[in-house]
Amino acid sequence: MDTPFNEMHHDSGKSRTHYEIFDQWLKKQNDVEMSYKRAEAELIFRRIGITFAVYGDEKGTERTIPFDQVPRIIPAAEWQVLEDGLKQRVKALNLFLKDIYHDENILKAGIIPRQQIYNNSQYRPEMRFVNLPRDIYAHIAGIDIVRANAGEYFVLEDNLRVPSGVSYMVENRKMMMRLFPELFEKYRVAPVEHYPDLLLECLKTGSPSGAKKKSNVVVLTPGMYNSAYFEHSYLAQQMGVELVEGNDLFVKNEQVFLRTTEGPQLVDVIYRRIDDDYLDPLSLRADSTLGIPGILSAYRAGNVGIANAIGTGIADDKSIYPYVPEMIEFYLGEKPILKNVPTFQCRKPEDLKYTLANLHELVVKETHGAGGYGMLIGPVATKEEIEKFRSLITASPDKYIAQPTLSLSTCPTFVESGVAPRHIDLRPLVLSGKQIKMVQGGLTRVALKEGSLVVNSSQGGGTKDTWVLEA
Repeated sequence: MDTPFNEMHHDSGKSRTHYEIFDQWLKKQNDVEMSYKRAEAELIFRRIGITFAVYGDEKGTERTIPFDQVPRIIPAAEWQVLEDGLKQRVKALNLFLKDIYHDENILKAGIIPRQQIYNNSQYRPEMRFVNLPRDIYAHIAGIDIVRANAGEYFVLEDNLRVPSGVSYMVENRKMMMRLFPELFEKYRVAPVEHYPDLLLECLKTGSPSGAKKKSNVVVLTPGMYNSAYFEHSYLAQQMGVELVEGNDLFVKNEQVFLRTTEGPQLVDVIYRRIDDDYLDPLSLRADSTLGIPGILSAYRAGNVGIANAIGTGIADDKSIYPYVPEMIEFYLGEKPILKNVPTFQCRKPEDLKYTLANLHELVVKETHGAGGYGMLIGPVATKEEIEKFRSLITASPDKYIAQPTLSLSTCPTFVESGVAPRHIDLRPLVLSGKQIKMVQGGLTRVALKEGSLVVNSSQGGGTKDTWVLEA
């Protein structure tokens, strides 16, 4: 692997311009005081319930995500390129989703093989020819960005089903302002706290045609034992809308209603945090107790909006990811602003041959995998792990992709031994409504283990505040 790009320092050790003030401030801090600040942050996060669950963890289901006090700082000009590239990408992904459920022009043009769509478990035939308000399928998109080598940004993956993490973005900012208010006098940092307002505005654009001016929006959660339950309740509270579970809703005459003490209340838009399979036991997974019987019929009739739309998973499947740059050119007639990571599709004989011969150098991922699970990081894997993956890939090559092991950029991070570099990524959230909008920032995730490239919270990662500097 190449030497990772250091976000704060040049190779000479000198601070990058946008980090100079922070670096001077950091040198004046002592480890004891920083440890107290970290303990204070953890105590506050736990007290207000900012936790997530790790399934099957013997230490308990509830834990706080480790929070690091050293922010990731991005200059305004750099962010503008990122924002333009993200908006371009999400626009193309929404056009792709409409196309594959309607005209299939991209399949007819031979850009994506038909079997890549039809044989994919995330493709929903039930959504064929269903018209959606403004043709928006992915109202909320979380695009994972990494920085490698000489500091170039790459898109690592697209998250269009039920992307999470935005609550930590907002709360991390509040925590930094509480712990270190003096830093915000030294920097002009773009705000992120208005994200819930933008989200509500975006969701309302998904109201069915003819819906009354004041749309009734609800957040649908699978319940308190879900790993992201804090975020579900947090966003409902911040938007001022009801947090509901499946049994709080019912369908009558192809319309969705909320049970209330004052009688049934019509629901216009559902921000669902439940996977497709579990949404409707009548039409999808029959054993689901989390969904609402008949909701698919109400949705297909155009009487309720669902964000994100049923069937968006096909666009964030890792087997479709390699085609996104071609989607941008096909639908928009533009060159991609942000590059993909080079990807080997194991379903292709030549790519499979290369992957099997170079497993010790590659990152291998399941096409449906998420959360850092179902992947092999070749350079740090044991011989046994490599051989296990060799068997899995050989048995089902179409279920895997492989990528070069990128040396993710590092950012100074306060760990037990003091301040040390740790690998990071970035998840900005892109909202598609009347317009495509973003807050200037995102969730920076950090791999707290030395040398680790896995930043997911379920795998021991933490989070940082992301500062986008105003021009």
